[in-house]
Amino acid sequence: MNQSEEQAEIVRQEQLTPEIFRLTLKAPEIARSARPGQFVMVQTTSCYDPLLRRPLSIHQTVADEQVQLMYKVVGKGTRLLAGMTPGQKLSLTGPLGHGFELAGKQAICLVGGGMGIAPLYFLAREILRTNKPPKCVVLLGARTAAEFGPLPRDFMDIGITETLLATDDGSLGHHGFVADLLAQHLNPSHQWSVCTCGPHPMMKAVVGQCRKQGWECQVSLETMMACGISACLGCATPRADLSGPYLHVCKDGPVFKAEEVAWL
Repeated sequence: MNQSEEQAEIVRQEQLTPEIFRLTLKAPEIARSARPGQFVMVQTTSCYDPLLRRPLSIHQTVADEQVQLMYKVVGKGTRLLAGMTPGQKLSLTGPLGHGFELAGKQAICLVGGGMGIAPLYFLAREILRTNKPPKCVVLLGARTAAEFGPLPRDFMDIGITETLLATDDGSLGHHGFVADLLAQHLNPSHQWSVCTCGPHPMMKAVVGQCRKQGWECQVSLETMMACGISACLGCATPRADLSGPYLHVCKDGPVFKAEEVAWL
């Protein structure tokens, strides 16, 4: 794994919704080696309060030099992060973990919910970058239309023509769960490869739909992490066959085949 620790300078801080921010940092070493699905550990303060770094998925890389991270303010660490301005520096460790596998896929569906949408943008860009990109459909879910911010338009702007939305309250797109859109919009004659990231109940529903159709599915797990390198053992999750040592999301994932994880 090609990882490094960089003192990354903040280039831009964008507030996308009242709680969601997008941070652009100059981190050449990480940007050059990052792959969709990987993450970084971010030190949110220089005074070690909070002590632990925060795991954030890589939203995209820009010009082999910059890394974009998307995060939601939920506690002290992310609140401190939201208060930082261009020119300040952050310590990043990464890229960490294993990302999505794309080789040989002919029809790919990306299913994101909430903050799980963030790493799928990087994946969509990588899919479109190939000379002969596979067919790609993007399904996005949120509680309300406002929680999406500019993200649906971002996917459309890079060339994802089939971007379908679902909201819990019906304020935009399908009124219901994003997993419902799989059966409604994916042609069953295609052998789809589904990549999903978001709340655990959403991913479980997506995996259930894929099993019914015989489609393969990759899941990106989001969980609390203390170290990001499998030293603390805090992100353990049981294997599907319940044999052998637990899987560790930071080292063995965060992207897994759905059949590898017990609770799916």
